[in-house]
Amino acid sequence: MVEFKLLQDMLLILAVSIPVIYVFKKFQLPSIVGFIITGILIGPFGLRLITEMSGINQLAEIGVALLLFTIGIEISLTRFKKTFKEIILTGGSQVALTIIFGTGVSFFFGLSVPQALFMGFLLSHSSSVVILKLLNERNETDAPHGRLSIGIIVFQDLMVIPMMILIPILGLSDSIPLGDAVLRLVYAFGFIIGILLIARFLIPHILQFLVNLRMRDVLLIGVIVLSLGTAWLTHLAGLSFAIGAFIAGLIISETDYTHQVVSDVIPFKDIFTSLFFVSFGMLLDISFFLMNPVTVISYALIIILLKATILIFIIHGLKHPMRLAAMVGIGLAQIGEFSFVLALEGVKYNLISGNLYKGFIAAAVVTLIVSPIMIILAPLVGSRIPDVLRTKPTDKTEKSPKLKNHVIVVGYGLNGRNLVRVLKETGIKYVVIEINPKTIKEIKSENENVIFGDSNKKDILESAGIKEAKIIVFAISDPMSARLSTQISKEMNPKIHIIVRTRYVTEIDELLKLGADEVIPEEFETSIQIFSRVLKNYHIPNSVILAQANMLRTQSYGILREARFSEHAFEQISQILAQGTIDTFFIAAENPIAGKSLKEINLRAETNATVITVLRDGQSIHNPSGDFLLKVNDQLIVFGTHNAIDRAFEVLSGSETL
Repeated sequence: MVEFKLLQDMLLILAVSIPVIYVFKKFQLPSIVGFIITGILIGPFGLRLITEMSGINQLAEIGVALLLFTIGIEISLTRFKKTFKEIILTGGSQVALTIIFGTGVSFFFGLSVPQALFMGFLLSHSSSVVILKLLNERNETDAPHGRLSIGIIVFQDLMVIPMMILIPILGLSDSIPLGDAVLRLVYAFGFIIGILLIARFLIPHILQFLVNLRMRDVLLIGVIVLSLGTAWLTHLAGLSFAIGAFIAGLIISETDYTHQVVSDVIPFKDIFTSLFFVSFGMLLDISFFLMNPVTVISYALIIILLKATILIFIIHGLKHPMRLAAMVGIGLAQIGEFSFVLALEGVKYNLISGNLYKGFIAAAVVTLIVSPIMIILAPLVGSRIPDVLRTKPTDKTEKSPKLKNHVIVVGYGLNGRNLVRVLKETGIKYVVIEINPKTIKEIKSENENVIFGDSNKKDILESAGIKEAKIIVFAISDPMSARLSTQISKEMNPKIHIIVRTRYVTEIDELLKLGADEVIPEEFETSIQIFSRVLKNYHIPNSVILAQANMLRTQSYGILREARFSEHAFEQISQILAQGTIDTFFIAAENPIAGKSLKEINLRAETNATVITVLRDGQSIHNPSGDFLLKVNDQLIVFGTHNAIDRAFEVLSGSETL
């Protein structure tokens, strides 16, 4: 009956998870919080629907391993090569300082040194699941604060490996000599390095073999075997079961088969997540929270303030504006899922127990619940905190003459650089505002008129001459900054023409309401480019294509944003398709029709298309006769219906027998 009881418990967890996910998504709350609350409700401290925890704990341990495996796959270290130094600097500083201050605070409250250091480990992690989910929903993964947050989270996730190795040593530190502890540490790291080297060599070959079988089921099962097999090896060596799975995910993320594996495994991630967090919620004693609400809330506030302050200090210390520092610091101020993994491991070695464990778990849940609210409020809080390290115009800007009727370019990424290049070539005066200190260093040597600062700050906009400027262009990938800057710019200069680049259509209406004159969404500009090239292949005249594109732009892409296309919107194109049009055909050197006459080609009889003009050596030959010989480099002007021209191009290109 044990097996059936375990199956019953598992079905109950998954069944209850369905409405939980639905409700929490409706309220835009992290689903992992819902899973934890589900565990509280159905667990031994709630409604007692599940009381036998041994089987659930085993399932949770497998769930943790598979969850860490999927996180390892998603990290893909090669994506962060360009920002590797920044990740090491920011992530390393955050983890180190959080551990130091967390250890100090914990020691002050009476914990032993090993326990205090372990608490520092727990505090150093933020929730990658929550942060990535919220950044994706807010379209901010490519924003400056999004990139910084993701980089820090990646470093935190990697640090779980040495922390998991250190936990057994911390737990036995009172009973083993220092020399033995060092030997255990060397052994653990040596084993992990050995596993990494062996797996890095073997896993790509195994995956290639599985992929070559062309059986999706075999590939999926093989990937699970690789992850759990690596986890089992680390477990046999006396290390954490979860570390091996995480390592397997990291290695697979660097192979050529990452995307296929991700598409097969990631759909199961929610199952792994629910198993782990529901089982974790079962460990939370709700009665402790109800009896000690002040203590729990105090713990949560200390955690949030400590983590946010450290990150704000680090990010602003690296010369990023306070608004950006606050968005990163407050956004990462919650406790992460890896902290829960570490906590469960710490319980085994008596590094955390009793009321401290209950208080930490309860406080961690509180930080997760308030995370969405904190992330929403972060930019508003940051914009009201003055920059301690004042962002001032560069020396180049201070010495430059006062500008008038100039262009302000906010952001010096690819779009900003291209715009500046065109402005420079056309002699239009401009000034650049850039928030990234690294980019500022790069462009100083280019002799650009640049200001280092946040375009949300009025003094920065004043330094750029906002009141005398004619146009301001926001070529940045930060939706929140673009909205705030647009509103402030319009308030400071109501006559200025504001152009905003955005990635997503959802930003258009709000930006227009805030004062933007033109909003250019990359989504629809891509759509316009696609349909323009399709129409060109159907020989629609360029004037018609440009007219259609301009119609869409002048209507703020309204037609494309409708759920269903209105029939009259494109009726002009359908009319043109039914009529005749003209197109040009160039005779290249290898074309077999060169040297043949129009009579030999018999184009009109074959295709119903007519050559009305031939352009040769800068001269136009109108209505050429049937005896006219075609030469290399001739450009033929062909008239006919669209279908006729398609057929004519096949004949003229020599793809059909003449």
